[in-house]
Amino acid sequence: MTPLRRLFAALFALTLAAPSARADELRIGLITPPPHQWTRSAEALAAALDQETGGRLKLAVFPSGQLGSEAQMLQQLQSGALDLAFLTVGELTNRDEAFGILTAPYLVKDAEAAAKLLEGPTALRLQDHLGPLGLKGLGYGMAGMRIVALSKPLDGTVAGRKIRTVPLAQELDFWTRAGAAPTPLPLPELFDAYTNGQIDGMQIDYEGTFNNRFHDYSAVVLETEHMIFPMVAVASARKWQHWTPEDQALIARLVAEETARIREAYPQIDADYRAKLEEAGANLVRVGPEVFGDAVATWYEHWRSRTPLLVELEAEAKALNE
Repeated sequence: MTPLRRLFAALFALTLAAPSARADELRIGLITPPPHQWTRSAEALAAALDQETGGRLKLAVFPSGQLGSEAQMLQQLQSGALDLAFLTVGELTNRDEAFGILTAPYLVKDAEAAAKLLEGPTALRLQDHLGPLGLKGLGYGMAGMRIVALSKPLDGTVAGRKIRTVPLAQELDFWTRAGAAPTPLPLPELFDAYTNGQIDGMQIDYEGTFNNRFHDYSAVVLETEHMIFPMVAVASARKWQHWTPEDQALIARLVAEETARIREAYPQIDADYRAKLEEAGANLVRVGPEVFGDAVATWYEHWRSRTPLLVELEAEAKALNE
């Protein structure tokens, strides 16, 4: 064999070997910044996977939307370019409205009940809807219960306010029914939009309010705790089918354990960050559903018929709230 042919043969061998070498380098994408609980949990997942496989499987964590928006990450999951992701229900709901039932207003009374609801049969049934989207469901996490920060004092209701939301149909509909102007914005753009007056308020949680110092720019922080903010841990269905049954079982177990820890953590996270906001002098005001006018009642009337699974989820929630 000539030297040139030997060079081509060596390059061809390297090309064949490269995909196999890269197969052990998994990636997980998410939109939350490094201090957020979801990102810390993804890092813990990476450490556990490394430890349990003796370094055979590595997981690179890409927070803060480094791999793009959730819509872009979903496309990467579908193509197999991305292995795992922690996704909010927003982008999933844009493709299957049933996922939006998890954001129903005043569905549960607190974060403890929210965590249990995400472990229940209706939430598990929703994971069956992920297959047609090219995804494999691995469990649910959550962020804190939703509250509302307003740049100007509250005058009865939230009607007339321009409120930052996520772009999912049920949430947009809820705020429209409340007389507000829902304004979807990517998380990285939220601080500038709020401080320069592009929006009048936001639906957020205690953790995000404190970590981003939104309370410093808010006349009032309404402790509505009116909505769950679920996260769905998913794998690429295309990549999943190429993993060995042993690796599938390992990844499924480790993700399930980590998402369970996220659900268990948020009641205390909410309490801790609420205390930090109070200590920082935030104007915390507890209000009820009346701040949204008749939006809660009319929202349920509409979405019960449009997404029938909501009725089953309500029944589960009622039992948890008693």
